[in-house]
Amino acid sequence: MRYISTRGGASPQTFTDILLEGLAPDGGLYMPQAVPRFTAAELDRMRGLDYADLAFEIVSRFAPEWDATDLRACVRRAYSAARFGDVAITPLHTLEPDLHLLRLSNGPTLAFKDVAMQLLGELFESLLVRRGEGLNILGATSGDTGSAAEYAMRGKRGVRVFMLSPEGRMSPFQAAQMYSLQDANIHNIAIRGVFDDCQDIVKLIGADAPFKARHQIGTVNSINWARVAAQVVYYFRGWFAATTRNDQSVSFAVPSGNFGNIYAGWVARAMGLPVRRLIVATNENNVLEEFFRTGRYRVRDAAEVHYTSSPSMDISKSSNFERYMFDMVDADPARLRELWSAIDRTGAFDISGTPLFDAVRASGFVAGASTHADRLDTIRRVDARHGMVIDPHTANAVATGLRLREPDERLLCLETALPAKFADTIREALGHDPDRPSGYDRIESLPQRVTVLDADAAQVRRYIEEHAQ
Repeated sequence: MRYISTRGGASPQTFTDILLEGLAPDGGLYMPQAVPRFTAAELDRMRGLDYADLAFEIVSRFAPEWDATDLRACVRRAYSAARFGDVAITPLHTLEPDLHLLRLSNGPTLAFKDVAMQLLGELFESLLVRRGEGLNILGATSGDTGSAAEYAMRGKRGVRVFMLSPEGRMSPFQAAQMYSLQDANIHNIAIRGVFDDCQDIVKLIGADAPFKARHQIGTVNSINWARVAAQVVYYFRGWFAATTRNDQSVSFAVPSGNFGNIYAGWVARAMGLPVRRLIVATNENNVLEEFFRTGRYRVRDAAEVHYTSSPSMDISKSSNFERYMFDMVDADPARLRELWSAIDRTGAFDISGTPLFDAVRASGFVAGASTHADRLDTIRRVDARHGMVIDPHTANAVATGLRLREPDERLLCLETALPAKFADTIREALGHDPDRPSGYDRIESLPQRVTVLDADAAQVRRYIEEHAQ
């Protein structure tokens, strides 16, 4: 198993080589040269596995060089009932026949990002201790990635975290989860701008090879392939829970911002999972919906990015979309570079009316967008009909999934976070605050530690130089 860059300018690497790397040296994203595929017999055997053993079966295919005993220990530590509060880790909740929620918010920060981050924390520490090295993690978050990464890495040997977030663009709960951490190895940086500004800074610094090498810079954003590999697991788990036979397919409706969550579903499908369709659920920042509907991918500038009631999806540059388009151009880096050069020059590319868009339309993706009113209505309907309160991001998935659902389609909507993280929206929808898990009662009132900087990569570089290990 070797990994190559979507831009074609990096030599093939192993999983261990790229785990701490983030972006490839040429600015592209690492991809496996070939995706492993499970046979029907292997799927039958895997159906009865618990979550940790299933994770080992899947992740080990992407990291065959990793010592099997160590990898098993890493996944066992990551996916325990103690960390996730449920032996199932990602239990399936049936709302009605053939309509399910895949519960992904049982982790320590109450969001789906925990599922991958808990494993990354174990893998990072194992590799760094083995090598006797340190790592400075640079990441960007629109809400949940930051806290999930920080909780996974706090206290880890050899690791420091520098997490960028858009100032004033997260819910108070999300901000408090991050900024209230007092661990010496955690550094929160609020950027005066939007998430795309944060992500651009991470990519600029990640593409600065000398700086990256000098300060051992790595990343936990979904540009890191290990994040994608870890997220593939819960698609298999959801399918196993919703079906009884290999000839039964499912469709997944997924709240989408940076495209990493749903791209993991695309990888699961390539590995042999019977996925009928992947439903991209966006909000008012509907770059992805516009692309899958029209063939035009147009990045919005900061002034056009809406601050919505599903803030973790307020993204206009979807990093993992590059991986999907690399698949669509048959792994041709020259063709991929043409498309991304057009984005750099004009802010967009347009493949409407071309064979490439025909391939996109045949790839099994469909997309829709919801409004604030749609999300409020969906939260009310799910509460009234099923006695369950869902967060506004999950409401995107339910609203869009039901609107685009085909007859006889077995639909799994991916839960994104617990509603406690978005109390203002829940209060507006239902007239009362959502329940909070114990230990989170007054999180917003805790002392907070955060540094505010301009949307300037030079300022962030200086901060890292002053605080890196």
